[in-house]
Amino acid sequence: MHLILHNYFRSSTSTRLRAALNLKGLTYDYVPYALKERENETPAYLAKNPQGLVPALELEGGRVLTQSLAIMEWLEEQFPKPPLLPETALERARVRALAQMIALEIHPLNNLRVLEYLGTEFGADQAGVTRWFSHWVTTTFGPLEQMLATDAMTGTFCHGETPGYADCCLYAQLWNNRRFNIDMAPYPTIMRIFEACDALDAFRKAAPMQQPDAA
Repeated sequence: MHLILHNYFRSSTSTRLRAALNLKGLTYDYVPYALKERENETPAYLAKNPQGLVPALELEGGRVLTQSLAIMEWLEEQFPKPPLLPETALERARVRALAQMIALEIHPLNNLRVLEYLGTEFGADQAGVTRWFSHWVTTTFGPLEQMLATDAMTGTFCHGETPGYADCCLYAQLWNNRRFNIDMAPYPTIMRIFEACDALDAFRKAAPMQQPDAA
């Protein structure tokens, strides 16, 4: 199947989807959009994705899938091997919860649109934007660290010894954290999982600075 990935190198949602595609062993054409230059707001891209967000995955025949978590779920259904989610319903619920803590609690408050709006509409300077970003990361990372550190289902990765759905989200978030100099010392389990992911080609090749549009 010919896949076209519309994305941006620094976007954490794009990073998590690149990691998922790589874990599935899927190849894709890489189409970059410079978000700060509003390349994602052109009529051509809005015709594919009316939200103008990245990533979007274009399938053969022109069908376009949007929203990274929904695309990852589609990948799991369309290409079940190797799996991103564990076998049992209970385990899948755990993994989805871990992923959603990052993807739904941290990311929506800290994405580029929100950070820019803080400056343009509320006069926040860079220090203020950094405090905002750090607040929403630490609010979730405290309980996430506890949940990962105290659950026997946690292994080398978020769930057992196989990387998957939640690891894709965690890995992408850590790259965003680095841009804002988030102190990771209070989160040794999260950091250990990130390092385990970063040792694998599927994740390392998904990292922001490995992309052709990295700057």
